[in-house]
Amino acid sequence: QVELAESGGRLVQVGGSLQLSCVLSGGSISSYATAWFRQAPGKEREFVSSSSASGTNVYYEDSVKGRSTISRDVAKNTVYLQMNTLKPEDAATYYCAAGYAYDPLWQSPRTYDYDYWGQGTQVTISS
Repeated sequence: QVELAESGGRLVQVGGSLQLSCVLSGGSISSYATAWFRQAPGKEREFVSSSSASGTNVYYEDSVKGRSTISRDVAKNTVYLQMNTLKPEDAATYYCAAGYAYDPLWQSPRTYDYDYWGQGTQVTISS
């Protein structure tokens, strides 16, 4: 059974940076496309970034493009989301998701394409 565990969420000042981590257990991250989503109170869960199982195809939601980087460490079975120049609207609970990739280049911005989800890690932005 694949399980995901996020960490790294914390209180950060506007303009600051943080790195979120997501450890995948019960499988090899090389076989899974992974993604980060976020959900603010009263809002729907939204796509932030995704990476194919190969790690070669990465995508970002427009509002985080240019200030965020998704990456993975295969040896640690971990995917990361580095976020810089944080804005108040980045405040949310961030969720890691994984989906088995029959195509190593596949990834998706859609929640329903991912079978496995972490419990979330909260990011709070202070001004």
